[in-house]
Amino acid sequence: MPLYTADALVLRTYKLGEADWIVVFLTRDRGKKRGVAKGARRAKSRFVGVFEPLTEVRLAYFESERRDLVGVNYAERVRSPLSLADGESLGYTGYFAELIDEWAQEGDVDERLYRLGASMLEALEAGVPVEQLARYFEYWILRLQGVYPESQGNLSKGASMFLDASRETPPHRVSELPAEKEVLKELEGVHRTLITMHLDKPLKSDRVLRELRRFG
Repeated sequence: MPLYTADALVLRTYKLGEADWIVVFLTRDRGKKRGVAKGARRAKSRFVGVFEPLTEVRLAYFESERRDLVGVNYAERVRSPLSLADGESLGYTGYFAELIDEWAQEGDVDERLYRLGASMLEALEAGVPVEQLARYFEYWILRLQGVYPESQGNLSKGASMFLDASRETPPHRVSELPAEKEVLKELEGVHRTLITMHLDKPLKSDRVLRELRRFG
């Protein structure tokens, strides 16, 4: 079995047996993969704290044509959401990771999607306001998937200005975008409708974010 090394973003994990994780990750150059990290759930595992959603890692894995799952041999954190200071920002990393997971295709290389995810973690570490960043991220992921409407006729002037500026603004400068509270709420509703319509289901992490807001 060949051994591959890759830069990757962790998207989600599932329990397997008594001590293992199934890890879903997006590589920069070989698309989305699912792999088994043996013993990763043990207290003294070398993988402790490595597989949080949206963690950027450097990993090595074995791949076989006869198996759907790769074997994760090694993983090292490059950048971790666990370094974020507040719970709301940490909650949004799970939201970003779930959206990427829903749209990324197995083995389909899309470096733009990888760069978008990695840039979200960088922006959060830089202190970019999370509500503005979330609307920016939603716009870009919907646009990359080709499902954002060409016409913005139903949006307010403020919402249209935010989207127009988002096309020319890198993530770490999102705080410079014009964003009234009402505009962000408007775009949140529009984006949630588009996401639910195209995925044909609500997101689990969206419910988590609503709970964080209610008790925050």
